[in-house]
Amino acid sequence: MAVHAPNPADEIQDMETHWMFFEHLFEEVVALELPAIHIGGYTFRITKFMILELIAAAIILLIFIPLARRIHTGGLPRGRFWNLFEGMLLFVRDQIARPNLDSHHEEHAHGHGHAPQPAVHDSDRYVPFLWTLFLFVLLCNLLGMLPLLGSPTASIWMTGGLALISFLMMHGCVIVRYGVKRYWQSLWPRIDMPPGAYFKVMGYGLTVMIGLIELVGTFIKSGVLAVRLFANMFAGHMVLANILFFIFLTGNLFLADRTTGHFVLWSGVTVASVIGVVALSLLELFVAFLQAYIFTFLTALFMGMQLHHAQEH
Repeated sequence: MAVHAPNPADEIQDMETHWMFFEHLFEEVVALELPAIHIGGYTFRITKFMILELIAAAIILLIFIPLARRIHTGGLPRGRFWNLFEGMLLFVRDQIARPNLDSHHEEHAHGHGHAPQPAVHDSDRYVPFLWTLFLFVLLCNLLGMLPLLGSPTASIWMTGGLALISFLMMHGCVIVRYGVKRYWQSLWPRIDMPPGAYFKVMGYGLTVMIGLIELVGTFIKSGVLAVRLFANMFAGHMVLANILFFIFLTGNLFLADRTTGHFVLWSGVTVASVIGVVALSLLELFVAFLQAYIFTFLTALFMGMQLHHAQEH
């Protein structure tokens, strides 16, 4: 007897009431009821993606707090995993933060014959934020590679929240460093116009218009960050789910009449689908790292643009 076909998109979407593991396992539904918090007349639900985000945060803490303690005490990371994790942090600092956020690299020497002091890196104050952002996005992406879990970054609401944090950092880093007055001055360009009341009014109008365009542009940049990450992760997992769905469809045909032809079809589709999913999973693994890098790199780039613009004023 044929089984009702599930929707492949259900496997990669958020779940609010139940975390569905198996819809039909030995004719039983295997699911975890998700908790809900009732505050007055409002019900706040803990969703599947919220739990996965907490799992990603816990993994980061469990890995990098011991690593930070070992480095702080002067110990050297040993083993492949410790060196891998430290290498990831150095990559974010040296290849993302410093090229985009440093205003200058200077070596200070105290007179002749003295060894130069280490270069001053303005970006180091923002490195912890970029580390956290990169690792969190990466872990959320990688959780989708594990069976029965999912990628929180396949939700536009989650990526929108990350983009909002990036947006606040784009403007907040300038305000904290240079103050509100200089921040607003950096948003409004200076336009030199010829003498005369007419040109003066025209200059003010152009300044306001260009300033508003610049401000709206920061919203657009943040929106692009959210859509880019969401689209790549959702599309990748959707393709994998649909390929595996072919096994279910052909298996349904075989269970309906149990003919040799349908068994051969089911077997062939199963083998081809598994091979295809394995190959695409390797590509999806690369995409998980790539999208974490792109999101962090663009955030650092936009922050650097705002900081350098304010510095010029």
